[in-house]
Amino acid sequence: MAVYDRRYRGYEGPLTPLATRWRVLPRYAWGQVFRSRLFVAFYTLCFGYPLVLFGWVYLHHNLSALAALQLDALRLAPVEAPAFATFMGVQCFFFGGIMTLLVGPGLVSPDLANGALPLFLGRPLTRRSYALGKMGALIVLLSSITWIPGLLLFLFQSWLEGWGWLADHLHVGIAIVLGAWIWIATITLLALATSSVAKRKVVAQTFLLGAVIFGSVAGQAINVMFGTRLGFVFNIPELMHTVWEGLYRVPLHAQLPPAVAWAALVLLCGLSVAIVARRLRAFEVVR
Repeated sequence: MAVYDRRYRGYEGPLTPLATRWRVLPRYAWGQVFRSRLFVAFYTLCFGYPLVLFGWVYLHHNLSALAALQLDALRLAPVEAPAFATFMGVQCFFFGGIMTLLVGPGLVSPDLANGALPLFLGRPLTRRSYALGKMGALIVLLSSITWIPGLLLFLFQSWLEGWGWLADHLHVGIAIVLGAWIWIATITLLALATSSVAKRKVVAQTFLLGAVIFGSVAGQAINVMFGTRLGFVFNIPELMHTVWEGLYRVPLHAQLPPAVAWAALVLLCGLSVAIVARRLRAFEVVR
């Protein structure tokens, strides 16, 4: 093809390093999800519970405030490992689960439905970078409502209680970060896998919800039919409870040995990665 217009020149400005180009994807994903006022309202609501707990921790160390509110310090629940485990359970499983259901299924499915994946991968962006960018959008959102406020609450309690409390409860701080990251990695990979299988967001949301609910129901049916507890390996919240029980060192009524729960989570994450690797290709074979 002849080119008559010679005014066009190649871009000569600074180039984004190849290793950090995946950051463009989460930036656009955040811009898209925060256009929804409903999502903004839900995201704001996610910080209500942490703010209440910050006030609860503050009351434990402020006698004048307790007297003004006519409260007795002995009636307040102690700020110990079970309180942090309960807080992280609400933030991860309830608020984090809803956020994953709202954001996760729409990460990849529109690109697959509209045939946009070859355009993404036709640029200096590898499949790994593309998946990392899509996952990064959800990981940052989940982190902002789970382990970050949990760790700030733990540090706030440590600051008010003293270094001795921090030294005795250091495993709680580690459990807050590590437990949340295990949940975030598992649910993010599962969301990306369901989003890559379905080409419509609604279908992907159904798959994701079905993986959690149907797994729990099927596991309970297996337990009843065969008189065993191995059916809990299909119950993702139960797997997380088992892992968290060891991290927080508190009884959470786990139904499985920790080794079985860890193996099931690793298998689930590996299966999700395999599905994503197979579905995210720059071409599609139509039979």
